[in-house]
Amino acid sequence: MKIAQVAPLYESVPPRYYGGTERVVSWLTEELVKRGHDVTLFASGDSVTKAKLLPICSHSLRLNRQCIDNYAHHILLLERVFRLGHDFDIIHSHIDYLPFPLIRRHPELTVLTTLHGRLDIPDLQALYKEFSDIPVVSISYSQREPLPWINWIRTVYHGLPRDLFQCHERPGGHMITPSLPAG
Repeated sequence: MKIAQVAPLYESVPPRYYGGTERVVSWLTEELVKRGHDVTLFASGDSVTKAKLLPICSHSLRLNRQCIDNYAHHILLLERVFRLGHDFDIIHSHIDYLPFPLIRRHPELTVLTTLHGRLDIPDLQALYKEFSDIPVVSISYSQREPLPWINWIRTVYHGLPRDLFQCHERPGGHMITPSLPAG
């Protein structure tokens, strides 16, 4: 399957510091490649992946002092994704509602959006009412509660690689330590 993974540009994929969404996008992308899919990752140029990387900007934006307007980079991201959209069997977006107008205007493309963030923000109500037809995936059932009427397709909990944490069976010291990649 030819899959486009569309990551936020705030952090690299995987992130070097903060960046839960980017970390999940990395795990998902690498697993899809491992399973033999042809995956293209649209992300910042400092990302590291076994997929084909199509960088939108040279470095992630959150700590980039040269970046004044991160929306400019995300609009460029959307243009490049949708310009190449016919090259993919599915486009999996992880940038919340940003692609919704383009998804509506390109019904011939198969686009799925996983919503990773909070949905209880009052500003989102009108936006999600307007785009209630767009198929979306939640990361938990409680995430859906503020917007139960939108087009929920599935709930897919953020998965973790099986070897990420080590179990310590001895009493005490129950803290488990992640084996995060060096960045």
